Amino acid sequence: MTAITLRPAVPEDAAACMTLRALTRENAFTEEDLRALGITVDSWSSGIRDGSGPGFVACKDDQIVGYCFADKDSGEVTVLALLPAFEGQGIGKRLLQKVVDHLRALGFERLFLACSSDPDVRSYGFYRHLGWTSTGEQDEAGDEILQLRVDTRAR
Repeated sequence: MTAITLRPAVPEDAAACMTLRALTRENAFTEEDLRALGITVDSWSSGIRDGSGPGFVACKDDQIVGYCFADKDSGEVTVLALLPAFEGQGIGKRLLQKVVDHLRALGFERLFLACSSDPDVRSYGFYRHLGWTSTGEQDEAGDEILQLRVDTRAR
């Protein structure tokens, strides 16, 4: 069995990340859905290239099987996605921790993300199990805003 490796995302990963996003089991977004939100292969690549959208990818051999990205200016974890066959193996947790560590190193003490408020959706329990807590706020899509306090001294 080939190990899953994690590495920093590079601009050339953007197209594969967009394709993978449509293949997730829950909260899938097609390339057209993403384009409607202003997210294109070019904008994603640009964010990786200029450092404004840092992220990490999980690979099996040379195939991207998951990823996690953030916004370096706000401290928002913008997306965590895995192919369904790779769920439940700790890959999402590892990817999220890489992004949390990266944002912590940038000096953020509070990180946030938008998550389904439906307890039947996997992400609802996933983030809470890892210490993320509700802010009581919702975004424009009706998703709940969760936060994580991090100690910038713990590196």
